[in-house]
Amino acid sequence: METNHILIVEDDKEIREGVQIYLQSQGYKVFQAADGIEGLEIIDKEEIHLAVVDIMMPRMDGIQMMMKLREKYDFPVIMLSAKSEEVDKITGLNLGADDYVTKPFTPMELMARVNSQIRRYKRFMEKLEPKENVHVIGGLEINEDTVEVSVDGNPVKVTPIEYKILLLLAKNPGHVFSAEEIYERVWQERAINTDTIMVHVRNIREKIEVNPKNPKYLKVVWGVGYKIEKQS
Repeated sequence: METNHILIVEDDKEIREGVQIYLQSQGYKVFQAADGIEGLEIIDKEEIHLAVVDIMMPRMDGIQMMMKLREKYDFPVIMLSAKSEEVDKITGLNLGADDYVTKPFTPMELMARVNSQIRRYKRFMEKLEPKENVHVIGGLEINEDTVEVSVDGNPVKVTPIEYKILLLLAKNPGHVFSAEEIYERVWQERAINTDTIMVHVRNIREKIEVNPKNPKYLKVVWGVGYKIEKQS
């Protein structure tokens, strides 16, 4: 199981070490920094998945650190604040902090916030990971695992043959396939009469295009064949 890395940026050594002991007991790898400058140095050297950052610190406070951090990184940040630092807390949230904990706090409270933010970050990163069996061209998506087609998030019902034609074209965006090539690849036999391809293409267009007469995705290259247009 992957070990998540937590950075604690806090000028109070007792708080730093207390939080570290508790987080380590829960399976996290913990890094410590006494101020924002040290914190940023660690972030540049290590892979950090979440930072716990105090607002009031010498040299560089939590607000300044947050501004610098968000120029390059998007992992979650939990701010630590005293009750008297309400304005700073709001400023931190506006600058990109994901949550805050008011001092004094219990280890259980901080742990619950850390676990929640780590779960959210993992889900966010999973969505960003490219999926080998999902082909996305603009708003058109073909999922080989579920054998589903959607346009702009809306499911589209296609026949098995339409799906195979669409998948062939979507896996090769910009490539022009002749009717004969499509027939032979989809039906797995020699093409004798390819008139059926034109009918299937017309039906696919009716289902995936907003305006089938001016298609965005499935284009005809006259005298050559068909292609799925690349989308920027």
